Amino acid sequence: MKQYRIHKDDKVMVTSGKDKGKIGKVTKILRKKDRVVVEGANMVKRHTKANPYAQQPGGIVEKEMPIHVSNVMVMCGACAEPTRVGYRRTEDGKKVRFCKKCNEILG
Repeated sequence: MKQYRIHKDDKVMVTSGKDKGKIGKVTKILRKKDRVVVEGANMVKRHTKANPYAQQPGGIVEKEMPIHVSNVMVMCGACAEPTRVGYRRTEDGKKVRFCKKCNEILG
């Protein structure tokens, strides 16, 4: 299984595409397709048919579509900038992510 430097519930910035510069939270990671779903980014409109059995009304629904993982960067909580992520071991041997700009540990 692939390991990404971006995790679920991370605050990220979109670095390319139509939503460049938008900041949102990662809601889902699609590992097989190397994509992430970011809250409020890459919004599209989908026409849906009514489903009376599931009590779903028909109409136009706006939803988020996945973005490639290479097109987002993690936002550091301390320096409030998009940054690259590094890994290091703490004194107790735990592996943690850290901000490459300010060396602060990412939560």
